[in-house]
Amino acid sequence: MEKRKKIGLFFGSFNPIHIGHLILGNYILENSDMEELWFVVSPQNPFKDKKSLLKDHNRLDMVQLAIKNYPKMRASNVEFSLPTPSYTIDTLTYLNEKYPDYSFSLIMGEDNLGGLHKWKNYELLLKNHQIIVYPRIFGEEKNENYLQHENISLIKAPIIELSATEIRNMIKEGKNVRPMLPPEVFEYLDGSSFYK
Repeated sequence: MEKRKKIGLFFGSFNPIHIGHLILGNYILENSDMEELWFVVSPQNPFKDKKSLLKDHNRLDMVQLAIKNYPKMRASNVEFSLPTPSYTIDTLTYLNEKYPDYSFSLIMGEDNLGGLHKWKNYELLLKNHQIIVYPRIFGEEKNENYLQHENISLIKAPIIELSATEIRNMIKEGKNVRPMLPPEVFEYLDGSSFYK
């Protein structure tokens, strides 16, 4: 049986993508058997009015700009054409059918583990996909039962508590966010009225 190409999927709104995302993505590529890492940009939920959420294509543009010097990273708009709201399991089912030679793993923050049982078809997700969990600083107690699962691995990535919300607020207040963003993303936002 031929070896399947291993892809890590990092889902998010990336509103905007910041250096924390890149540091984490790069760490996972350098310290796991992932051959590529895809930033899957989540579309705007049509039922939610999120004025602070940039249009899908603007967020995808920023991801593409941010990763252009990282050959093993990709920007994915796969969820833009899938029914909304998008459920992770549906996206994975679609990707598995479209790329039968690829094996997809999920990358998530440790703070999401506690709510995993509320995800659509989470048992299937756990059974068929590896989940790479990165550490976060958060209040709730850790969900140790999940960490015992054979398909879940916790990686010791550096904890970078940068929040896109905080970055958006700083831009709105006219504060300097240059160190928090990849240079290309900073330039993209700097010349625009986004988040202002």
